[in-house]
Amino acid sequence: MWILERTDQPADDGPLTFRLSPGAVKTIGRAPRADFIVDMATVSRLHCRLTAEGDHLEVFDLDSTNGTFVNDQRVTKGSVAPGDRLRVGRVEFGVKRG
Repeated sequence: MWILERTDQPADDGPLTFRLSPGAVKTIGRAPRADFIVDMATVSRLHCRLTAEGDHLEVFDLDSTNGTFVNDQRVTKGSVAPGDRLRVGRVEFGVKRG
């Protein structure tokens, strides 16, 4: 299982954590139709897609306005490993295996 946990949230907000099982394909965005909803202005309606394949996690930017970043590198497609940072717009998640 892959776990994405928001690392930049204010202390008064509750935790924002997403889990992906092996084989899962999920979207992150602020639209109600996104699998993982992040209700922030810098996040596009459908921002990116995550694919959990075996021992690696792939991220695909869905033509977002503010970009998808892995460890501060803007990507259109990339691999994410445990310990990496995934940023959608200005919202950052730590990535780990559970």
